[in-house]
Amino acid sequence: MTEQEWLEEFEQHRPRLHAVAHRMLGSVDDADDALQDAWLRIRDQAPESVENMRAWLTTVVGRVCLNMLRARRSRREVFSETHVPDPIVTVADTVGPEEEVLLAEAVGPALLIALDALTPAERFAFVLHDVFGVRFAEIAAALDRSEAAVQQLASRGRRRMRGAQTAERDLVRQRQVVDAFFAASRDGNFEALLEVLDPDVELRIDGGVLRADASLVLRGADAVTRHTTTYARLFPFLEPALVNGAAGALVVTQGRLFSVMGFTISDGRISAIEALVDPERLARLDLDRRR
Repeated sequence: MTEQEWLEEFEQHRPRLHAVAHRMLGSVDDADDALQDAWLRIRDQAPESVENMRAWLTTVVGRVCLNMLRARRSRREVFSETHVPDPIVTVADTVGPEEEVLLAEAVGPALLIALDALTPAERFAFVLHDVFGVRFAEIAAALDRSEAAVQQLASRGRRRMRGAQTAERDLVRQRQVVDAFFAASRDGNFEALLEVLDPDVELRIDGGVLRADASLVLRGADAVTRHTTTYARLFPFLEPALVNGAAGALVVTQGRLFSVMGFTISDGRISAIEALVDPERLARLDLDRRR
């Protein structure tokens, strides 16, 4: 196989590999870097000897991401409490390959937030096995650990992720709850807001450097309801979207994207809201051009 043919083979798997890297790293830019690094590592290898190409490439990319996560920790590069991972946003009626992977794996905004709480090894084992179906034997080889040890890593990750994984996955029901939230917000109907919000709901807003004063984390339905009055005036300018494969919305002001909002629905109520309002990161999403 020539290098060009090998590259074409790699590119066929790119949507899934990018979804793996995004899930591991929580950043679109870092996911791009991980795929570039993975290609540089494997381009001189003979693909004909690979028995399961998809699983092998997934493991290679996962290992690159694992090294990147460990490097973050060694540099003490820890995200602030208000950090919202880069969202994958679908704004059209049809979805692209990466969005198809995310929808098929039923990812939601809360999953990306919860993943940040895992150690790099737990994240590697959980994402590759529980989300992308890589066998424990292959993960163990990549980590140079026993299968039993890898199973324990995945189990610990699974326990920590349990709350995020119980989220509602029916997009129609998700959209009904999200629409009810925006309707109650616009009307200033606090009772209706309290009804649609989980008592322990968490609101996370990430304004980055340029909108640092907007960044905050609020917990509890009362606190989130009170804060909603400060930005409900923006809600008439909403565009429905899928955010990380779940019902979400784009907040648009003066024709420009102001925020991407993702929601997690559990037991018929909103249990988490993540809003990215960082102008720099919103610009990199390039959603104004795609809308």
